[in-house]
Amino acid sequence: MKSILTPLGPKADKDTVRRHNLSLVLRAVRDEGESGEATRAGVAARVGLTRAAVSSLVEQLMDSGFLTESGKTFSGQAGRPGTALKVARTGPAGLGVEINIDYVSVCVVDLAGTGRVRQTEHLDNRGAPAEEVLARAAAIAARTLDSAREQELRPVGAALALPGLVSGGAVRQAPNLGWNEVPAQDLFGDALTALRPGRPVLPVASENEANLAALAELWFGGLGDVRSFLYLTGEIGVGGALVLNGELLRGAHGFAGEIGHVVVDPDGPECRCGSRGCLEQYAGQSALLRAAGVDGAGGGSGVLELERRARAGDERAVAAVAEAGRMLGRVVSGAVNLVDPDAVVLGGIYRGLMPWLSPPADEELTGRVVSGLWSPGSGRLRASSVAGDAARGAAALVVQDVLDDPVAYAEPSGG
Repeated sequence: MKSILTPLGPKADKDTVRRHNLSLVLRAVRDEGESGEATRAGVAARVGLTRAAVSSLVEQLMDSGFLTESGKTFSGQAGRPGTALKVARTGPAGLGVEINIDYVSVCVVDLAGTGRVRQTEHLDNRGAPAEEVLARAAAIAARTLDSAREQELRPVGAALALPGLVSGGAVRQAPNLGWNEVPAQDLFGDALTALRPGRPVLPVASENEANLAALAELWFGGLGDVRSFLYLTGEIGVGGALVLNGELLRGAHGFAGEIGHVVVDPDGPECRCGSRGCLEQYAGQSALLRAAGVDGAGGGSGVLELERRARAGDERAVAAVAEAGRMLGRVVSGAVNLVDPDAVVLGGIYRGLMPWLSPPADEELTGRVVSGLWSPGSGRLRASSVAGDAARGAAALVVQDVLDDPVAYAEPSGG
């Protein structure tokens, strides 16, 4: 039998190796800075390079504006004290733009992952032409870029966080927005470029908003050692994402995680996707507010009113949230049985509703997860952190590209 060989890439030359090592050092400084102070000696030990090699790489990263150094730091060991290294608070950064049903949120994240600028506008995007919604988002992004420039930040790319099925730069289907086959990347990019004449064209990427919220939770949340989890975000619909061993599972076509359209009852209410009885018809924002008797016209204010009524012990509100929790637990138990995550994380509107949502969801999971590893109060069902939002995840996605190849994002000569 003739063997099938996987084609090999070209042999790495000196330039390729150095670019890789620059990425290693930059990431090491960023990671060390999260827990303490990074030094050349500490970075050398972490990445397995000589101190001399690391010093040369550090000098290049400082000359290019990616790293800074400050006063002496003492390790408690023999030898001269080193200088503390940190990723720069100026220079390359990422721009994240979340477009949702009733708001647009834009943020800029620096190389350390810190959110530096945030602008959010509450807009009713339902029924509005896609071009109009994306133009509004571009206008907010342009103002955010101006604010970033005032802090000497230089966003090198933008990433869109979009609801629905996102693939190849387009929203294939977003039922709650009424979008089908919308070339979102191109429309947003063109609108942003038109608002910034004479400025460099900003590369634009796009991803499902639940995926990016899950990545923000992974990178910035309070998950500790948890690297495999199912993330659900409650908005007008219900989005989902799956992270396994620290990697986002996108599926063969990029559509994995559409848990909001798992059918709970085939004879249930009609869903915007064309099916009936989908989970979001029981646990989405509109369904929750309707069941609780809360006016949903105000979007976020309706959710706050629902929380207020639940805290006050309003029976209808508490019952509505509990029923949503039961439906969530029922559907999520199937996903837990299928992929065996360490945790299930609930974000979006669910975070503030956890006191009333979690117990019935936990009860369903305990009764339906076949491994026997799920028990009420185990901590495996948890609220997302405030850091886990899609706009920040989108901006951080751009920053990951910078960390992967800093040479590609160095300040142009004379720029």
